[in-house]
Amino acid sequence: MTPIDILPQQGRENPEPVEQSNPVPWWVLALVVLMMSIGIVYIVDADIETPARWGDGRQQSELSGPKKSGAAKVDGGALFASLCVACHQASGQGLPGVFPPLAGSEWVKGKDSTVAAIVLHGITGSITVKGTVYNGSMPTFKDQLSDAQIAAVLSHIRSQWGNDAPPVTEQTVGQARETNKARTTPFAGDKDLPPHD
Repeated sequence: MTPIDILPQQGRENPEPVEQSNPVPWWVLALVVLMMSIGIVYIVDADIETPARWGDGRQQSELSGPKKSGAAKVDGGALFASLCVACHQASGQGLPGVFPPLAGSEWVKGKDSTVAAIVLHGITGSITVKGTVYNGSMPTFKDQLSDAQIAAVLSHIRSQWGNDAPPVTEQTVGQARETNKARTTPFAGDKDLPPHD
């Protein structure tokens, strides 16, 4: 066997790096074990009945929510945001040609029983709002919402975007529901609707 000839260029190279066993320093392991022990002791020793002054200052009664002394107040704004805003928009301006505006609408500001009937039974066909004809479709909410919920959302709508109509009462919605109880289809446009003024 002949010895391997090493060229001058190879002689200048550093040896290939080799991975060695470098254990984690003992003080790092001790620190990790100490921190885990403190965390376990803290969790086991934690008292869920700690005084409010240790937290943000609220008492348990405040975190429990309102007492159920009667019917909870319905949030008409939240109902509008979840059910109506997709068509009528957050600005109340609707979508041109399809969904009419609620802002300044004679139907919204008109008779409360008429607007209640619209929400209860919906509309298919053309409706004229502020001189413009809209050919959209509004779903019925009589089976989805209670009288209190419909009154709340209508009261919200009648007080937004410059509308200044009085709130709608639960009794008004109940009367509109009773008056139109035989109706099984939506109103066929504004010609089928009761008058708004």
